Amino acid sequence: MLYEQEQVIQAFKMYSTLAMGKSAHKDDFRLYLADDHIRGLTDRFAREVDCTILVVGDLIYMIPLSTNSPFHISNESLKAKHLPARAINADIYMMYVAIIILFGEFYDSYQTAEAVRDFLKMEDWLGSVNDKILSLSAYSEEKLKELEKKYEYNWIAVVDKWDALDDIKENVQQTARTASRMSFMNIVKRFLLDQELIEEIGNDEIQLTEKAKAIIQRYYMEMEYNREILEFIYSLEKESEGHARHIKD
Repeated sequence: MLYEQEQVIQAFKMYSTLAMGKSAHKDDFRLYLADDHIRGLTDRFAREVDCTILVVGDLIYMIPLSTNSPFHISNESLKAKHLPARAINADIYMMYVAIIILFGEFYDSYQTAEAVRDFLKMEDWLGSVNDKILSLSAYSEEKLKELEKKYEYNWIAVVDKWDALDDIKENVQQTARTASRMSFMNIVKRFLLDQELIEEIGNDEIQLTEKAKAIIQRYYMEMEYNREILEFIYSLEKESEGHARHIKD
């Protein structure tokens, strides 16, 4: 298809705005919504960098769809911008698991297309992460290695990371240097706030943004993205404290 020069310029301006990494208001993207040619060309620019454009309410976002996208957040970027000094890959694995569990709390373990709750307390999120990793740690090290091969995910590093964090209760005063499980959850929370995926609503409660809901419903639960690993995490039943763990306290 041939495009007029002005259409190409307008489409590239819109793509460039979204490529800056922030949302755009639909009032500033009237041509994108009204002109099929400009919208198609803008979408094509996004596809060339493995991204998609989402219209969510009054806002428009460009979302990376694969790790090949230059707009995908790399491990090094995560460490530099969102994790404490000396963070290692295990911190990233643990962060991803915590995010999966958070989304599952809102979507009934991914069995529903619509969110089943409006908000979640931080302590309940922490409790759910504890339950899932406790169940995971009940497997033998040999079994965990088998699961690592199957899902291409470092489950042993996740269990080791969580086990190394102090199980300090939320109401106990913590210093900035306290390596506790709740302090780690707060790191994950700040990352999600920065990405506009959650909002704080007071009383130590958080809720998903419309952006997060759109991503989860349209992409996050698809088999080619995360389905198998999601189903595995939510197949973990809550185990009793007496189960043998592959790491001794």
